[in-house]
Amino acid sequence: MNMTYQYKPNKQFRHTIRWLLMPFLLLLLITSCTQTASEAPKPSPTEEAAYQELREQLTEHAIQLQGLEDEDVIRALRTVPRHRFVPDEMADRAYEDNALPIGYGQTISQPSLVAHMTELLELKPGNKVLEIGTGSGYQAAILAELGYVEVYTIEIVPELQERSANTLKELGYTKVHTRQADGYYGWEEAAPFDAIIVTAAPDHLPAPLSKQLAEGGIMVIPIGPQGFYQTLWKFVKENGEMVAYNMGYVVFVPFTGKAGGVPGPTP
Repeated sequence: MNMTYQYKPNKQFRHTIRWLLMPFLLLLLITSCTQTASEAPKPSPTEEAAYQELREQLTEHAIQLQGLEDEDVIRALRTVPRHRFVPDEMADRAYEDNALPIGYGQTISQPSLVAHMTELLELKPGNKVLEIGTGSGYQAAILAELGYVEVYTIEIVPELQERSANTLKELGYTKVHTRQADGYYGWEEAAPFDAIIVTAAPDHLPAPLSKQLAEGGIMVIPIGPQGFYQTLWKFVKENGEMVAYNMGYVVFVPFTGKAGGVPGPTP
């Protein structure tokens, strides 16, 4: 996930949020052995207000950094609680504009880049969109928060798929279709898709995904070598051909799975 841009809330606010969250995180630590994720204590109104302020700061930063214009995408960025998609010990860093580790060699994407890639899809009411690489579930939540698209998402790591599906349901995103599978092959029985977004980097454009993209559809995908910068591509399917637009350099975790050429990650 992209690590190019560095944004952190001001130091005074970060100090405040850490003190506000400390009792909550301590309680999580004490009860973690006996509670499931759905039973975990919820943040207090004061903590939620602090998180909302952090989301506002992050959104204004993302608007400036990425030149965001789509009001629905901006609203989703302001609304989706990113702290619910990161490990508990990183909750106070959830609104930094950075990728963060979520286990199994994967990361939650940089939020400004999530918004930028979502905007590149040019989604319209009634569109059907496929995400490859659910990870934490944050990108799927942003898509679902738009309120007018049907979301399908695939994750190869079983533990992450289960965790992200539970988080999405807990937050009310119950209409998101989730699946544990190798995303290289897409979701053939649900195709065609008006848009496809890929959140890990293969070294080539997966043919099954190109086939499952509808005529006139858009695919946003990073492509490039492992351990180095990749190119973010926007493909538009025109007369059956994939027309490519270079959207700049990014850094993503590698595409995993047999078809992607990289073994599945371990904790």
